[in-house]
Amino acid sequence: MRHDPASVALVVMLRGLKMYGMAQAVAELVEQGAPAFEAAVPVLSQLLKAEMDEREVRSIAYHTKTARFPAYKDLASFDFAASEVNEAAVRQLHRGEFTEIAGPVSRFNTRLMKF
Repeated sequence: MRHDPASVALVVMLRGLKMYGMAQAVAELVEQGAPAFEAAVPVLSQLLKAEMDEREVRSIAYHTKTARFPAYKDLASFDFAASEVNEAAVRQLHRGEFTEIAGPVSRFNTRLMKF
C-alpha cells in the first residue's frame, strides 16, 4: 500500500470502527491509484470522523445509563452560587497545578481550600 497519509488514516479509522472489509477495499483502491477514489478521500474522511464521534457519544451515554448516574455533570455547568464550595479552589484543583509542585493537595494553597 502506498503511504498516502489520508488513505492510511482512512484505513486506520475503518479498522477502528471494525469495518475490516471496507479497510481492505480502501487498501486495494489505493494500490490501484483510482482517481475517483482519491477525489472521494476527503469526504470519506469526514464521514468516518462523524461516525467515530457519534459512536463515542453513544458509548458515553450508554455507560452513564448503565452506571445509573443521575445525569452527566461537568464543571462548566456547576452552580457555585448555590453551593458552599469554594469556586476558586475547585478551579485551581481542576487546572491540576498541585501536580507541578509535587505535593499533596492538602498543602496546596490552603487559603483557598476552605470548603
